Amino acid sequence: MSETVPFPAVSPVSAGLGGRCPRCGKGPLFSGFLDTAPSCTACGLDYGFIDAGDGPAVFVILIAGFVIVALALYVEVTWQPALWIHALLWLPLTLVLCIGGLRPLKGLMVALQYRNRAAESRHGGSGEAGA
Repeated sequence: MSETVPFPAVSPVSAGLGGRCPRCGKGPLFSGFLDTAPSCTACGLDYGFIDAGDGPAVFVILIAGFVIVALALYVEVTWQPALWIHALLWLPLTLVLCIGGLRPLKGLMVALQYRNRAAESRHGGSGEAGA
């Protein structure tokens, strides 16, 4: 039996949203804005398992779109401002919500991926699936 160092349970939500290691919660998860580090500097966890894909971007687009459209409809129905005011309000807010939400949601997805041991499916070579 291999000897492993026990790590205290870390909430995937706090570690992910904070951009911290999903195992120890201390080391940084990112080396750039969205680039993941090769490994944790605190516990040595190899980040080679990370495969967030397009999930964070899709969630950010859907959440930001819902918020922006709801607010834009409310402002239009309530005050009926000119189109240039809509552009002045919603374009910067869209950029802030989309760019600001990418990193925390990517960190959250990576932390949940680690917690749930999610990986690509590995099929055995014994034939076709569903046959």
